[in-house]
Amino acid sequence: MPRRYEALLEPTILPVRPAVALRTALRRGYHREDLRADLLAGIVVGIVALPLSMALAVSSGVAPQHGLYTAIVGGAVIAALGGSNVQVSGPTAAFVVLLAPISARFGLGGLVMATLMAGLILCLMGTLRLGGLIQFVPYPVTTGFTAGIAVVIATLQLKDFLGLTTGPMPETYLERVGVLARALPTVEWDDLAVGAFTLAVLLLWPKVTRKIPSPLVALGIAGAAAVLATSLVPGFEVATIQSRFHGIPRVLPMPGLPWHLPGADGQPLGLSFGLLRDLLPSAFAIAMLGAIESLLSAVVADGMTGGSHDPDAELLAQGTGNILAPFFGGIAATGALARTATNVRSGARTPFAGIFHSAFVLLAVLLLAPALGYLPMASLAALLLLVAWNMSEVKHFAHALRVAPKSDVAVLLLCFGLTVIFDMVISVTVGVVLAALLFMRRMAEVSDVRLVDQHPLVKGLPKDVLVYEVAGPLFFGAAQKAMSALQRVPTGISAVLLDLSSVPAMDATGLVALEGTVERLQKMGIYVILAGVQMQPMRVLAKSGIHKRRERIAVYRSMERAVAAALERSRVGRETSSDKIPAG
Repeated sequence: MPRRYEALLEPTILPVRPAVALRTALRRGYHREDLRADLLAGIVVGIVALPLSMALAVSSGVAPQHGLYTAIVGGAVIAALGGSNVQVSGPTAAFVVLLAPISARFGLGGLVMATLMAGLILCLMGTLRLGGLIQFVPYPVTTGFTAGIAVVIATLQLKDFLGLTTGPMPETYLERVGVLARALPTVEWDDLAVGAFTLAVLLLWPKVTRKIPSPLVALGIAGAAAVLATSLVPGFEVATIQSRFHGIPRVLPMPGLPWHLPGADGQPLGLSFGLLRDLLPSAFAIAMLGAIESLLSAVVADGMTGGSHDPDAELLAQGTGNILAPFFGGIAATGALARTATNVRSGARTPFAGIFHSAFVLLAVLLLAPALGYLPMASLAALLLLVAWNMSEVKHFAHALRVAPKSDVAVLLLCFGLTVIFDMVISVTVGVVLAALLFMRRMAEVSDVRLVDQHPLVKGLPKDVLVYEVAGPLFFGAAQKAMSALQRVPTGISAVLLDLSSVPAMDATGLVALEGTVERLQKMGIYVILAGVQMQPMRVLAKSGIHKRRERIAVYRSMERAVAAALERSRVGRETSSDKIPAG
């Protein structure tokens, strides 16, 4: 094989670099000012993460301490090994719709096992350098399923916000709505009052000041008010972490085997192939959502700081964090957009801020566990109602409905509806497939082949040489349509020059379509010249061995050399024809 083609086939994949953000920060030099900025940011984010981690664990169907263990172990590991300077990871609202059904069916043990399996999948994705592929998830898909998740989360909070007595909640959304509607007569007005008060403070406090996080103020005041009202007002009573879960253990998260944790029946889960098989679809869904959310969060952080992140290192870190957290009782973790934005606004400079946030949550567990038990469940539900509202991005959703093409609007609404009625896995799968089909249709519309006779380089070519310009990518959605224009080449043509300078990419289907066209032209005695071939199509052509067929085809990167070859071919053709004419 010629060296010019061998160079095109050389691999360019580089190994993933774990902890790239932390190592880069230390290599630049870590000074006292950096430590102070990261420490203050970590404390602020820790204050925000403390109630959120508990609330998200409760909504996922497990005790609140498991959300705290996730923030402590998963948050620190991911920050240390990640590819983003300011990303903060932990339990997030998006996971609730996936985790709640798992915990209901398999218990805490099944939930942490699914998390561990998801971590392995994320590590595999990072090792295979698939981080860049997440950017190809279309905007209507992410907007649709994010808004759908927000609706489901908000619905799940109504039980504690209103103090409803419902019994076990079903897995499907429509059944949940039915149960909640039938339970409305059981509203506890004390819980509703505390929840409404918490929500009001959460909404109004940022207008007073943003220096003190609103969750700290709202939940602190609501908890103190609930304790005071319980002691002073006869009959006043609200559900709290203490009454629901017997408080939060004032101990360090201790290591243990995930499959020794209780299943849905309260007995140790155990480890079996059947369990792994049953949990695999859920683990895959957790991994996909975790990859999408963490990398989207990292992109937003880059926009706020002007920096950049390594998506593959971030996936590897997310995977490692989700592998280790289950051994300490943690549940699924991923990059948290709200906490990451708070981290940036608080002045974070390096991944140490994320590590300090985990350390703050750990200290809070050790020092404040008894006090945390007094937090009302209605207050935690109010916090998640606000999270769901912010997550829904109603303005962006409505704007997309107004200005996006009808096909994108259809994808957005379909993903939204499927997420709410069924689940995120079905929504994203259907949405991506539909968006891909629509994209292929659009690409097929722009890909074309046309006869060229006005280009300065081709004006001097003889009439027995035709030049066709191929525009657009030659892939399986557009190749056949584009090549169909070459079905009607007139007789008496000695050479056809295909200008591929406007073809940025070619796949196997495009190659087959091109080879089929070349073979048909060659059967007509027409020599084929490929000109202006870009790098990616050239790699595809080199692998196909097309360069070995020099008697039938020529491939050139330069249009000038291709035109010169076409002139030479026409001259040879004319001389050959004249030799066949009998003398006299």
